[in-house]
Amino acid sequence: MNKNIEELAEKLGESYRDRIGVNHDSGANVLPRREEALKGLHILLALIFPGFDSGMVKTPKQLLYEANTVFSDLIERALRHTCPDKSNCENCNVKEKSSAAVNDLLQSLYDIRETMKLDVAAAYAGDPAAKSYEEIIFSYPGIRAITIQRLAHVLYLHDTPLIPRLMTEYAHTNTGIDIHPGAKLGRGVFIDHGTGVVIGETACIGDNVRIYQGVTLGALSFPKDACGILVKGCKRHPTVEDEVVIYSGATILGDITIGRKCVIGGNVWLTEDLPAGTKITANPPEMKRKFSEHAKPCGKPCGKSCQKYTS
Repeated sequence: MNKNIEELAEKLGESYRDRIGVNHDSGANVLPRREEALKGLHILLALIFPGFDSGMVKTPKQLLYEANTVFSDLIERALRHTCPDKSNCENCNVKEKSSAAVNDLLQSLYDIRETMKLDVAAAYAGDPAAKSYEEIIFSYPGIRAITIQRLAHVLYLHDTPLIPRLMTEYAHTNTGIDIHPGAKLGRGVFIDHGTGVVIGETACIGDNVRIYQGVTLGALSFPKDACGILVKGCKRHPTVEDEVVIYSGATILGDITIGRKCVIGGNVWLTEDLPAGTKITANPPEMKRKFSEHAKPCGKPCGKSCQKYTS
C-alpha cells in the first residue's frame, strides 16, 4: 500500500507540473480560496442588509475595514495567479489594480443599497403573496441573486479575475438563478420565483423589469474567428428596456432589443427586435380529446352526457 501511495503521489505531482490548470505550488500559495471569497461576500451582504444576512454584530466601520482587508488580499492573489508572467509579477501593478477595484467596490455599496431598496419595493408591489419587505429580503431568491450580481458587476468592470464569477455562481447554486457578473441591471428589477432564470454576460436590463421563472436571456449564436475559436467580448445577448414583463419559460436570444413596456408571454421563443408596447404570446398547445368507446351518459338529471374521455 505504501508503494502504491508513493507512486500515485509522484503521478499526481507530474500532473501538477504540466502547467495545465492549477498546478501545485501556485495553487497553494496564490490561488484565492472559495471560502475566503464567500467570507468577503457575506460581509458585503451584511452591509447591504444589516441584521439579515450574517448575524455579525459589528458596526459598518468595522465591516468596511474587514471587507477592505479580505478583498484586497483576494483580488491581489487573483491578479497574481492569472498573470502570464508569475515570476516577474511585480511589474504588473497588481497592488494598484487591486486597490482601485476594492475602493470602487466599497464606494459602490451605498448606491447598491439604495438600488436594492427599489428592487425590494418592486418585489413587494409585484407579488400579491408578499407580506412584508422583511419577508422578501429573508426569503426571495431573486433579491439575493440580484444583490450578489450587483456586487460582482463592480469587480467585473475592473477585469478582476475569478472573484466575480465565483460570487455569481455561489448565488446560482443557492437560488437557481444564473446571472453573469457582466450583465447590466437597471433599478427596480423583480425576478419572481426565479428558478431556471439565465441572464447572459452582455444582457442589458432596464428599470422596473419583471421576470418570471425559467426565462433565458441568452446568445443566439457564437461568432468564431478564422481559426474557429470563439470571439469573446462582443454583444450577443438581449437588451430589455424599461417596464418589460417576461413570463415563465420565455427564451429570448441574440443581440436584439425588447422595447419599453413590452409583454412577453410564457414559453415564447424570440430572436427578433420588438417595438415598444408589443404584447406577444405563444400559441397554446392544441388539446385533442378522444371519447372512449365504452363511455355512457351518467344518467344524472342534468341532461348532460358526462361521458368519460381519454386525451
